Amino acid sequence: MATHRAWFLSFLLLFLVSNYLVLLIRPCAAKFPSCTFDSIYQFGDSISDTGNFIREVPIGAASVYAHLPYGKTFFNMPTGRASNGLLMVDYLALAAHLPLLNPYLKSHSDFTHGVNFAVVGSTALDTSSLAKLNIIPLYTNSSLNVQLQWFKTHLSSICKSKTECAQRLEKSLFMMGEIGLNDCNYAFIEGKTIEEVEKIVPEVFQAIKNATKEVIDHGALRIVVPGSFPLGCFPFYLTTLKSNDSAAYDEFKCLKDLNNFSMYYNNLLQQSILELNQEYPNVVVVYADYYNAFQWLLQDAPYLGFDVGSIRKACCGIGGDYNFDPTRPCGAQMVPVCRHPERRISWDGMHLTQEAYKQMAKWLIRDIMPKIHFIV
Repeated sequence: MATHRAWFLSFLLLFLVSNYLVLLIRPCAAKFPSCTFDSIYQFGDSISDTGNFIREVPIGAASVYAHLPYGKTFFNMPTGRASNGLLMVDYLALAAHLPLLNPYLKSHSDFTHGVNFAVVGSTALDTSSLAKLNIIPLYTNSSLNVQLQWFKTHLSSICKSKTECAQRLEKSLFMMGEIGLNDCNYAFIEGKTIEEVEKIVPEVFQAIKNATKEVIDHGALRIVVPGSFPLGCFPFYLTTLKSNDSAAYDEFKCLKDLNNFSMYYNNLLQQSILELNQEYPNVVVVYADYYNAFQWLLQDAPYLGFDVGSIRKACCGIGGDYNFDPTRPCGAQMVPVCRHPERRISWDGMHLTQEAYKQMAKWLIRDIMPKIHFIV
């Protein structure tokens, strides 16, 4: 009986969230005769992975994402999502009245309405390109190129010709990331300076551009390319790069230099997107502004229900000013979880809570949907 009740409550919550989010895109529906898409194809990293990483490696090596408290809030079990519950891609699917995306590596899955190819720790550059830059991927070798190969293998299973594939994809939404930040994160972790990492960024964006062109060649018409979060606001960097100089912090008490890097990253990415739109005038490539969506969370935190006193602290973590210790991560023994994850923005110091992803998804839906041209 308890199992059935839990299942019913989960179903009811999904239904209510779906209908609530649909209200947010009604202005788009009024503007476009057919403001819908019937499938989503997600590429990316831990911001979007719904379970590929924990299936890519033996469970024992899949680190914390295969265990509680990950997934505790919504699913009451781990799903491979690097959060306590749903991710932004989940809310996007619900807003489009689509099922939550299954990870590509989940056997016997239903991929009727799209596929999630994202993998925790994934990079835009492949391992050989990273090696030339003296950067070592820490979690997975499933770079953007590998995810593209998975996509092409999937396509070969659902269509037999380029024309047929294009027809199957004409009402699909492609999420090209977030991808590319791990290339930079790994470089920072290995001790490279901001100036050194900035030199890597153009090569990262070329990989993203090449991948975007490839999905366009297969029939993609609507593509969203997310930018960088303000990295200087994350407990991981606030802890590992903590400064005693108050001038190192901005009005949100985030690290200025890292946030300036994030803005540099985003400006170059938007230039790449502009070039893609010029090269493919019949395709819409839209920038997803993760930076300003996140800044909105910080600025309007009290109105959104977040605890202002813990706005930069991880919910699942321990120690220090930001409740984060890289040697004792979320999921490790004796590492506590805050009582109210719905009032926190950061889940584990590197990823966001379900509530933060929900609020960001609302912001992004309002921002992105009017810019996408839908097919009647």
